[in-house]
Amino acid sequence: MSDKREEYTYMARLSEQTERWEDMVEYMKRVIDITKDLNNEERNLLSIAYKNTVGQRRTAWRAITAYEIKEKQKIVKYAEVLQYYKNRVEKELEQYCMEILNLIDQTLLKKTANTEARVFYFKMKGDYNRYLAEFQQKLQEKAIQQAQLAYQNSLELMDKDKFSKTNLLRLGVSLNYSVFCYEILSDVPKACQLAKKVFEEAIPDIEELENDEYKDVTTILQLIKDNLTNWSGELPEDDINALKR
Repeated sequence: MSDKREEYTYMARLSEQTERWEDMVEYMKRVIDITKDLNNEERNLLSIAYKNTVGQRRTAWRAITAYEIKEKQKIVKYAEVLQYYKNRVEKELEQYCMEILNLIDQTLLKKTANTEARVFYFKMKGDYNRYLAEFQQKLQEKAIQQAQLAYQNSLELMDKDKFSKTNLLRLGVSLNYSVFCYEILSDVPKACQLAKKVFEEAIPDIEELENDEYKDVTTILQLIKDNLTNWSGELPEDDINALKR
């Protein structure tokens, strides 16, 4: 059994190198069938596999949607085939999002008591519900509720276990939660408050980090800062003043 786990993990790495993301997903599902409780490397491989598989389809969906809007008056002749193609991409998107969400709920969260692993899975749960909410109208309300709860669970677990303010997982959850608030909830004040809080809490501690970790942390903090700068321009004056306090 251990040999098969190593073999499937090896093949997942190979699939990553060759950018065959669907193959990578299948090999990581086989690893889950064997072990249920993934180690840190396996969790990262699982995340990479689904992120890229879904990411390709999110990019395709956005391109089709933009084209549909831009060419609305010109594509009457092909409106039906365009809608068919868009539906096909949406179906694939929904399939992979629901697949990883079911794995998280039915297997991964049930099989681990490790706090870092649980935070990791709650973050993924938040992310893939966020992706569903982007395009799937019939599932949007439930996806929004599930995403918000998952991000909040992640943050509560990290606070309870006293994760450092510069912990990469904490920063990643906070970044994605703030994006969710901005893009899905259209709650600009909350998105700015989240971004400001995590940025200001992390800054005092970054000089204590080792070189590699310092680079990773400052990269995420720069993304958070850029978002905060862009989003705060949309705030009414009262919210801008509140943000400065």
